[in-house]
Order: sequence, then structure tokens, then C-alpha cells
Amino acid sequence: MDSAHGLCELIQRLRLYEAPPPSDDDGDGADVDERGKVFSSLGLAETAAADAPRLERFRPKRAAVLICLFEGDLGELRVILTKRSSNLSTHSGEVSLPGGKAEEGDKDDADTATREAKEEIGLDPSLVTVVALLEPFLSRHLLRVVPVVGILTDKQAFKPKLNANEVETIFDAPLEMFLKDQNRRSEEREWMGEKFLVHFFNFETGNNKFVIWGLTARELHNAMNKFILVLSALLQMHPAGWEEWEPFNLLKIHRSDASQNWII
Repeated sequence: MDSAHGLCELIQRLRLYEAPPPSDDDGDGADVDERGKVFSSLGLAETAAADAPRLERFRPKRAAVLICLFEGDLGELRVILTKRSSNLSTHSGEVSLPGGKAEEGDKDDADTATREAKEEIGLDPSLVTVVALLEPFLSRHLLRVVPVVGILTDKQAFKPKLNANEVETIFDAPLEMFLKDQNRRSEEREWMGEKFLVHFFNFETGNNKFVIWGLTARELHNAMNKFILVLSALLQMHPAGWEEWEPFNLLKIHRSDASQNWII
């Protein structure tokens, strides 16, 4: 199985995924920083939050983040991440996905996510193939965040141009690390009467060390579970040849406790 064919098949399968329909409500939110960027340490998947006791009616502000994936030199799937500028007044120096709140001119959530990625890291939207919208998350201040999954098929065409006011550095990490126990620690916290685990992933590249947690870790974990389902379906449909494609290693390391409660 060559990598180009593998990515094309993955794109087609991911496009079949449909997240829960979005709400048309809009309103005030509090989980964006002074530049309108998404960041939250706590929250719930939207369907889980709907079941939380005594949750009052609200009109959440919309936002979107981009989970931009590409194939690494060894054939593994990797995700683009950023470290926020140390000059920001809130959550400075922390890891996040490109993204922010919706603006009036945005056509949809995918448009929001790709526009923000261009503003933050210079990623041209034409290089990204949007393949899926994952289930929205509601932050602790009820900001509705939609994870947008995109595939960067030509990594060499991407020439990062960082917005120094927002981003200190850009890096990428293997997607499979969000399935592994290695370099991960957890803390139990409570929100809206429910107990959840907050996961922290330690990642090193070169001389740089990063901690990935909160909303970012939760979204990537959710994306990983989706890929597990897609890869399993591909293997069942076309068992011959697929097992040699590097991303299928994700199936080998998939943990039986991958469905445990996460908090974002």
C-alpha cells in the first residue's frame, strides 16, 4: 500500500463521518482570549453536557480549531500544533491547535478553522483538504468549539509564517502518542457534579519540551478514536495490503480503556 493511495482512501472514508448537527444559536462566551483565540482547560463533549444536571438554556458563541494531519517521513500520521506567544496575557506559552472564534464573514466552521490557521501560522487553506467535523465541545463557560479535521497532502508546499503576536513556535507530534500511556499523566477533577480525568502529555522534539493538555489533548484523543474506527473499517473491507501501511500501527496500540471519560 503506497502512502498516496492510503491517504486518498483515508480522506474518502473520513468524509463519510457526520458529527451531530450544529446549533444555530449564538451568544456571549468567555473562553476566548483577548485576541479571540480558543483556550479552555475544562469542558465536556456537547452530548455529555446536555445530560448534565440542571444545565440552564444557553446561547453559546461559536469557535473552531483545525486538527491538521500529514504523513511524516516514516509514514506515520502527525498533527500540527502551536505554542502560544509568551507575550499573551492569558494561557501564554501553552500548546494549542490553530483556531479561534467565528467571524461574520466565515461561511462555516471549516472556514473559521482554516482562516485562523492562515492568520496564525500562514497555512494556505487551499493546501488543506477538510475531511470531517468532529463532535463539538462545550467549555466550562459554554463556548461551543468544533474540531475540524483536515489533511495536508503536500507538506513541502507549506511554508510556515508565524504571527509573532499570537504564536511563539510551531511543531508537530505523532498522532499515536494520544493513545499511549507513555509520557502521559492524569489528574482527577470535578465539574458540574461529574468526575473526569484531565490528561497531560509530555512531548520532546529536539531541545524543546512541550506539555499538551486540556482542550487540545481532548480533541486529539477524540480524533484518534475516530481514526481507529475508520482504519478498522478499511482493514475489514480490504484486508490485503493495508496492514503494511504505517498508520495501521494505531490499531496495534489501541488501548481497551480508550473510551474512558476525559475532561477538556
